[in-house]
Amino acid sequence: MMFKSMFTPIKIGPMTVPNRFVVSPMGNNFANTDGTMSDKSLAYYSKRAQGGFGLITFEATVVHKEAKGGPRKPCLFDDSTVESFKRVIDACHENGAKISIQLQHAGPEGNAKIAGYPLKSASAIPSALGRNIPEAMTTEEIYELIEAYGDAAVRAKKAGADAVEVHCAHGYLISSFLSPRTNKRVDEFGGCFENRMRLPRLVIENIRKKVGHSIAIICRINSSDEVAGGLDVHDSAVIAAYLEECGIDGLHVSRAVHLKDEYMWAPTVIHGGFNAELVTEIKRAVNIPVIVVGRFTEPHYAEILVREGRCDLVAFGRQSLADPETPNKAAAGCLDELTPCIACLQGCVCNMYQGKPITCLVNPLLGREDELKAADTSKKVVVVGGGVGGMLAAWVCAKRGHDVTLFEATDTLGGQMRLAAYPPGKGDITNMVRSYINKCNKYGVKIQMNTKVTPEIISEEKPDAVVLATGATPLVLPIPGINDSGLIHAVDLLDGKEACGKKVLVVGGGMVGCETAAFLGELGHDVTVIELRDEVGADVISEHRKYLMKDFNEYKIKTITGAKVAKFFEGGVAYTLADGIEQSACGFDSVVLAMGSRNYDPLSEEVKKVVKETYVVGDATRARRALDATKEALDAALQI
Repeated sequence: MMFKSMFTPIKIGPMTVPNRFVVSPMGNNFANTDGTMSDKSLAYYSKRAQGGFGLITFEATVVHKEAKGGPRKPCLFDDSTVESFKRVIDACHENGAKISIQLQHAGPEGNAKIAGYPLKSASAIPSALGRNIPEAMTTEEIYELIEAYGDAAVRAKKAGADAVEVHCAHGYLISSFLSPRTNKRVDEFGGCFENRMRLPRLVIENIRKKVGHSIAIICRINSSDEVAGGLDVHDSAVIAAYLEECGIDGLHVSRAVHLKDEYMWAPTVIHGGFNAELVTEIKRAVNIPVIVVGRFTEPHYAEILVREGRCDLVAFGRQSLADPETPNKAAAGCLDELTPCIACLQGCVCNMYQGKPITCLVNPLLGREDELKAADTSKKVVVVGGGVGGMLAAWVCAKRGHDVTLFEATDTLGGQMRLAAYPPGKGDITNMVRSYINKCNKYGVKIQMNTKVTPEIISEEKPDAVVLATGATPLVLPIPGINDSGLIHAVDLLDGKEACGKKVLVVGGGMVGCETAAFLGELGHDVTVIELRDEVGADVISEHRKYLMKDFNEYKIKTITGAKVAKFFEGGVAYTLADGIEQSACGFDSVVLAMGSRNYDPLSEEVKKVVKETYVVGDATRARRALDATKEALDAALQI
């Protein structure tokens, strides 16, 4: 497909954006604790400018000293931070990108402990269980905040920004005024539509008064709050039209408040472009440019949306984390080299919430962009294991100038990650595996399949460095009957090496067991899961778990929890509950084992005697997440 529409310039107010590829504002925790942009911020944003993104939106930037929502949020409520923004903006401008800074007051979604001030909102309604009850803003505080937005926009202009984006979405402060669900005020800022819109209108007017038409003003709104009593797309279309009349230059349309954040950072199972129909409705209501966001990876559907006039620009949020070169690769027709976001949420959202710098499973160079440099000396490197950890170590070493050979014991690359693509909704993971294979080929990694490496092979190769990424094997605990009951390992089932009967018991209710159960349930099997913990899927990230549990309900998958398996036998198991009474689950056609994995490292002890520079990475050290495997593989590859 030709991406002619995506590479057409567009004007947003006084700003001309060179193409339709947008980096959406994403909390990254790269800023310094004093609110200035850091060297990491510079490397992160400039890398995406180099990658061809036309418009880059800096993450939520604090406009008021009492509204800091995290320890490493950039701030524009004081002149002292302006120069740090300018340094980053200048670097992005040098590479042709336009810059918008999102201006935000976190409101009820803030952090009172970090800010040192009570949370504020339209009304005293907490955003979620466990959150502090916010204070309803006084009229005086509202007018003070309106001035703060305008002052922050002036600082953004001084820093060289081309636009500011007023954050009116996701349940943050302005959003809490827009929605009748959270705005219960009876003054001039509550009640009817005009009153609820008063705050954003006055903010826009104040910004325009202070910066004129020298920079663009964009508003980010929800297409729908996705909660009862909140805004739906009909409300949002009217809000969009109203904001246009207020004089804004563009809209950035997102979705949901944090109670429904599966619509904000959609997990793997949600299809890319899932917001398109809602944004189309909003686009019909306005004449200004509209940016859509919603789990876009490859640009094909984005091209269709822009071509059909259903939106004007497309924000590639997490995809820009996974591959900052996405626009350049699309322009060059090299999408087979694209590193896709698989929406795992392991390194981005989880770290963001914990106040840690974000990272990325598929792209562990995120936040470390300035660390990938050519090696001082070219070395001969052997990598053992063709899972994602081994492949990443191999292509990074090769890109740095080393002579790399990758050995894989089987006839297929990808390891455990390849099998993770089999459960319902996980097919995008295959794209990641394939992209790593392409990178190995691109950088000249020599791949030897069906080769079980021994210390003797290592000695014959005479490498300068070895990376052992031999992975893990299924955990088989010493439980009576486990080795002679005819059970099936989940990995063999997913890989098509074993088949199940109609009625299946899955032993182990962690992520692998639950996803295996969903895989079988979708195919029509009668599935029961037995788990030691009090709930199944306890180790699954919440946004993923919501959809996994929907599969359990749809496929009528039964669960036995708080159960310690005491014995395996043909067609079932005996187990003990917390009260100590032994029970049994029997009469199954097949029993599938998914109790976890154990590290597999048959080589390091001997190899270290031969090759001093030996690294053991990923599950070969200890069975964990793929996020850990790719990070450790990168660490090793950068040290060689």
